[in-house]
Amino acid sequence: MAEIPQSHPRRASLMARQKMVEAASMGLLAESAMIAHGRGEAYDYLLGEKTIGSASLAISEAAARLSKAKNPVISVNGNTVVLAGRDLIRLAAIIGCPIEVNIYYRTEERIKGLLSLLDEQREEVASGTPPDGWIGDWRGCVLSVTILGSDPDDSIDGLEGPRSLCCADGIGHADVILVPLEDGDRCEALVSLGKQVLVIDLNPLSRTARKATVTIVDEVSRAAEELVKSALEAGSPTEWDNEWCLKDALSVISDSGSLI
Repeated sequence: MAEIPQSHPRRASLMARQKMVEAASMGLLAESAMIAHGRGEAYDYLLGEKTIGSASLAISEAAARLSKAKNPVISVNGNTVVLAGRDLIRLAAIIGCPIEVNIYYRTEERIKGLLSLLDEQREEVASGTPPDGWIGDWRGCVLSVTILGSDPDDSIDGLEGPRSLCCADGIGHADVILVPLEDGDRCEALVSLGKQVLVIDLNPLSRTARKATVTIVDEVSRAAEELVKSALEAGSPTEWDNEWCLKDALSVISDSGSLI
């Protein structure tokens, strides 16, 4: 990885970009992954590359819903594993839920590669320092996180082809699903099945953002880090107004013109 000075004002963004480039060279990402990342990066510019107030509230709401769920699951694609895998493993350990690798452009090579990377990240997180406020056997909880995706044995009603595949012990039986960087069609299908779908999406106008139960309009690695903190002190779910959240994000984006 190229050396980026600590003093660089956009170091986090450049580091994320470099991670994506390296993951793509290893065959972990779809050909369209860099396009999706660049599109998100453009929205992040307009949000000031920070977690806005409504996103912070959405993070708290998502953490509360995950904590109170009967069968929560975290669904990840390639971009998510590369950019936020470690923090999502931390979140899964705190919540006590599985992680399911579920990708739009499914190949056995990519699935195996992402599962292997998650295994490495899980061991790294298990060997590291637990989050502030954690009480208990951190290593044991992290290593108990089940990672699904190698053998899908269920399907999502309303979808066709490989993207309909899922795991019964993950998305199939879940009542609450955290799905960073989700596809709009899948989000809509999951909601139609009565599942609560919590998404992380930098584009407040996307179908995913508009169809989800709770939308966190934020960059995935920032949001994942904050979800870990919120999960340790999660409250109760509220009567969440997702439309207000999206409108607030759009307001912040439109106001960014005043920065010039």
